Amino acid sequence: MLLFTNIKTSAKRAITVGFILFSTLSVWSVTAAESPSAVAEVEPEVVVTEHKARINDNKINYQAIAGETILEDSKGLPLASIFSISYLRTDVKNSDKRPVTFVFNGGPGSASLWLHMGLFGPKRVVVPGDATDDGAAPYPLIENKYSILDESDLVFIDPVGTGFSRALGENKGADFWGVTEDAKSIAEFMRRWLIEHGRWNSPKYLAGESYGTTRAAALVDELQGGWTDISINGVMLISSILDFSHARYQPGNNQPYIGFLPTMAATAFYHDKVSAADKALGLEAFIEASRQFAIKDYALALLQGNRLDAATYQATRKQLARFTGLSEFYLDRVNLRVSASRYTKQLLRDQDLTVGRLDSRYKGVDYDSGGERNDNDPSGYGIDGAYTAAIHDYVYKDLGIKMTRPFNVLSYEVNRGWNWNVNGKQMHYVNVAPMLGRAQRENKDLRIFVANGYFDFATPFFATENTFADNGIDNRRVSMHYYAAGHMMYVEPDSLAQLATDIRAFYHPEK
Repeated sequence: MLLFTNIKTSAKRAITVGFILFSTLSVWSVTAAESPSAVAEVEPEVVVTEHKARINDNKINYQAIAGETILEDSKGLPLASIFSISYLRTDVKNSDKRPVTFVFNGGPGSASLWLHMGLFGPKRVVVPGDATDDGAAPYPLIENKYSILDESDLVFIDPVGTGFSRALGENKGADFWGVTEDAKSIAEFMRRWLIEHGRWNSPKYLAGESYGTTRAAALVDELQGGWTDISINGVMLISSILDFSHARYQPGNNQPYIGFLPTMAATAFYHDKVSAADKALGLEAFIEASRQFAIKDYALALLQGNRLDAATYQATRKQLARFTGLSEFYLDRVNLRVSASRYTKQLLRDQDLTVGRLDSRYKGVDYDSGGERNDNDPSGYGIDGAYTAAIHDYVYKDLGIKMTRPFNVLSYEVNRGWNWNVNGKQMHYVNVAPMLGRAQRENKDLRIFVANGYFDFATPFFATENTFADNGIDNRRVSMHYYAAGHMMYVEPDSLAQLATDIRAFYHPEK
């Protein structure tokens, strides 16, 4: 039986601390407060429920708190409503010393449902693990024995414009959509949460996926960058992208061609587009051979450009064909440079099939097999129906939320309106990796966990390795992990089990 408790505004506002803004933070303008609609009282909806579960072979009791937190300006006037779902274990002593992990997804523009319903949360939606389409409802929503709730309390955050979160009054969503703006609003949410739940002295972790890893780095910088220091014990980067020069295909930038090549090798291996001899090597050995080619001969060839002699060009083209599974004729046409979008269309063109971007194990059928790029990502539409149905069913039935406004799973408006300037500086390629390096230098206990999927064309693992090889990061406090799956590696059963084991170990560096 579930106990539903509605917490009214008066109780929540009694522990509210004013939102103090520096003059440099122009994102939240107090002029909006002059509007009558901005002055109006905002009553957040918050629902508390009690639950039991078996997680990691342990029976646990926990409380779920689902609802809104109102961010305010320096005058106490509402700026935005952040929707979150918190899980607090209730059957342990000294609960205030338990770790608390703040979890979010990416996009930018995505709600936190993917990590919530796929990995960390107490309930999990099951999709086919063999990279086939999820079809239509009903979808299995089961108790998640892999949930991390036995190790850490969990807070799932939906940034403004995602989930149920929104700007209030005359404030605009775009005021919160940007690398810096987003980090400031999430940092303020975290500060408020720590006060309201009495958890300032708890170990604190961040877990982000995809752009959520970018957010995590910017957020650490925001949290630890001043005297009101919220020091972080650990950051979990799942399908990481920190330096966007590794993902932007533009003339003169060869980084993506180098960083994506081992993912192409893994994909060619999976779809049997490599030789029998290379197949006999096994996936990881073949990937390692592709790494060495990418960082050495291939990188040097790209750097030389039209200075490359004919013999070296031919040798490079032959090896590139070996690792990509593409013909040397095609590689000639593209001047030894294959983008991820072209590759996912080209690899299985002879079968009238495409492969996925988020997870290249998935195969799709396009309207036109002769086109340049996929109609859509089969690894996206292969899981989105299940996750969307699961989060809606769960928040309304299990958590008792009554909101009827749309729940934004992934907002194109947020994504297209994102401000990529960092701290007011225009950057051709955003790179937040140095923020993690600085954070480590200023916090001796900060550790970093990185989860990589071999079949991920959104945030390729070798590009991540290249990022961590630079940027002032102390790799003695970084643990890299790899899974034979894609961007959401937890949709594959073996990868899910291993990822959960690896994350649990991350909370115990002493072992």
